Amino acid sequence: MEENFITNLLLAWQGKLEFLQLIDCASKLEAAGLAPLSAVLYQTWLKRNPESVYAYAANFNLGVTLNNAGDLLGAEEAYREAIRLSANFLQPRLNLGSVLETQGKVDKAIVEWRWVEQNTSLDQPANKPLVLMAINHLGRVLEGKKQYYESLYYLTKSLCIDPDSADVLHHWIFLRQRICAWPIYDKVPRVNRTFMEHSTSALAMLSITDDPAIQLAAARRYVAKKVMSNVPALANPKGYGHRRIRIGYCSSDFSLHPVSILTVGLFELHDRAHFEVYAYCWSPEDGSGLRQRVINAMDHFTRINHLSDEQAARKIRSDEIDILIDLQGQTAGARANLLAYRPAPIQITYLGLPATTGLPSIDYVIADRFLIPEAAVQYFSEKPLYMPDVYQVSDRKRGVGAKPSRESCRLPPTGFVFCSFNNNYKFTPEVFDVWMNILRRVPSSVFLILSDNQWSEDNLRCEAENRGIDRSRLVFAGRVSPEDYLARYQIADLFLDSFPFNAGTTANDALWMELLVLTCSGRSFASRMAGALLTAAKLEELICYNLNDYEEKAVWLAQNPQECERLRKQLHQVHENGVLFDTPRFVRNLEANFKRLMADL
Repeated sequence: MEENFITNLLLAWQGKLEFLQLIDCASKLEAAGLAPLSAVLYQTWLKRNPESVYAYAANFNLGVTLNNAGDLLGAEEAYREAIRLSANFLQPRLNLGSVLETQGKVDKAIVEWRWVEQNTSLDQPANKPLVLMAINHLGRVLEGKKQYYESLYYLTKSLCIDPDSADVLHHWIFLRQRICAWPIYDKVPRVNRTFMEHSTSALAMLSITDDPAIQLAAARRYVAKKVMSNVPALANPKGYGHRRIRIGYCSSDFSLHPVSILTVGLFELHDRAHFEVYAYCWSPEDGSGLRQRVINAMDHFTRINHLSDEQAARKIRSDEIDILIDLQGQTAGARANLLAYRPAPIQITYLGLPATTGLPSIDYVIADRFLIPEAAVQYFSEKPLYMPDVYQVSDRKRGVGAKPSRESCRLPPTGFVFCSFNNNYKFTPEVFDVWMNILRRVPSSVFLILSDNQWSEDNLRCEAENRGIDRSRLVFAGRVSPEDYLARYQIADLFLDSFPFNAGTTANDALWMELLVLTCSGRSFASRMAGALLTAAKLEELICYNLNDYEEKAVWLAQNPQECERLRKQLHQVHENGVLFDTPRFVRNLEANFKRLMADL
């Protein structure tokens, strides 16, 4: 191989190496793991053949080689030269976009992909996959930039070209939920309803149905398609006999995120006499105080974002973790294939996805008996690890800002204030019907809603008008600091929960701020989260089981201020003395469960 390379390199230097010989030799070098030599060969050939009719192709191949070797700037230069030499050559533009995105130059990447989308005819069959690639890149990165409407435009165009792409449809459905574009399952040419349902992600399905059997099927479809099977289990199934049980938490949400908002107190309060606490992190460095609290709460904090799933799993195995707790489930950033290697003998899911994960590598889900009743256990791939009081942990150190004025929140000076600070993708037209009925029946009332994005805000105002409600009665509150966000709850009179995807962290926040939460509980985990909190708070009278009762209860509470005051006094006692916010008690109960699991190995 080396002699052949030297011979071909000399020929390239002499300008005597034919293009096909170049391709053949470079391909063999790369197949042998000698990509740097392949790059040297291409560079030498191009130096001696700058005017060759094949120079554009050689530059493209050089770009691919350099990109694979991690030389992003070299790859960018090669792709740009290929484009200069052949402006209509699509592949280098696509690859250049990817290189620019990897460098963090997302806006420049968008320019390249838009050029392909705008300047390429679909009349030529060979162009179709290239145009689709460009459009799908645009849909993906624009979604990441929270430019949801434009992202949806590109994904819709992609589906019109290729209606069989389940991955594109998966994102298209969730984007429609994000901007409250109802109905969610809208018509797309040549895409039928069944395919839409089968392409719905486990997370998106939580807002569509409270049927746990359908949610389990969605989770299993994801596992069958995306998760490795039959990989070697790394952990010792009998454990390691440590004096202190080693707990590992893994997440991409060790930042200013609802998961960390709930769990940071848990990390801090683990009994270090009996437990050693590890974190495995692939979260953004957001510089938040909450992230620093999480880091400080760990005995060992390891970033694994630079590791492959197998490498990360082997790192966890080398640390001899006894119990690994995944805080992701099937949510954005999840690394299910890491868990597939079984780096710990006991693996548990918690908080990330309020439903079954469907992952064979997960043994338990932390729950309580309201959240997952015995009758619902059959719809979970995991065994419930029941907590005696409530499944959800809380942080008692949350800071609260100064109470805002009604005027600063653009609220009228008087009138009952309903609110829902849930993410807008949890909203459904059926529940929105009920909310508008409530506003209609409670004169001068307003509805304070989280301003999630401009498109959902516009759509919800239009939906209100379509139901005969003045759009001014919907007041949108922008995102603010955690302290000011909590303070905002003090100006509301009643929190109206979403269904079938209840408030989780948001319900916890409302109750912590002593704001009454009215919920509707169904059959699924996600539809019973707020009910589980209210059960722990002994406020079961705020749990309804159908939307008609939910509407009647909301109107009755708005018309009976003395009853609201009685319930608020009860909630105040819960805040001070109840089990709902007793974090030390929660930690002791969880640790007792962990000790039992270890004893059973």
